[in-house]
Amino acid sequence: MTRYRGYVLGFLGLFLVLPASATAGEPPGLLPAAQQADAIRVYKAQRRMELLRGGRVISTYRIALGDAPVGHKRQQGDEKTPEGDYRITYRNARSRFHLSLRISYPDEADRRQARARGVDPGGDIMIHGATPPGYRGDWTDGCIAVTNLEMDEIWRRVPVGTPIRIMP
Repeated sequence: MTRYRGYVLGFLGLFLVLPASATAGEPPGLLPAAQQADAIRVYKAQRRMELLRGGRVISTYRIALGDAPVGHKRQQGDEKTPEGDYRITYRNARSRFHLSLRISYPDEADRRQARARGVDPGGDIMIHGATPPGYRGDWTDGCIAVTNLEMDEIWRRVPVGTPIRIMP
């Protein structure tokens, strides 16, 4: 009984030492506006994403893309990451991929192009976590993936409305 009580007290002690966000599973909050990104640039061929503030790069990340990364996303299931100018439209703290930021794909031009071809343009394109540290390869269905630790940092710096330019 004494040993069991020691385990329980030790376990409960963790909750007293850890910050509330770590025990409650809450995502990190946004940094003050002066430390937030005001633009995102993605370079698909280099597998690189940059956060910018006032035209200066403030953070750089190695990224994973869709399984078929070359070219612009044209339809649901093509596993391509879109190219062009979009915005961050939603912050999902309960993502199955450890936080996610929704990208505004498809825009009206993407929908028009898909309609003309009689296909669904697809959607749910995100920046999200879940890439294992050190992993080198593309594995998403068209999203932009980073490690969970990097996603925590990106989450703190990127508010809804941030423009994102995705280049080949």
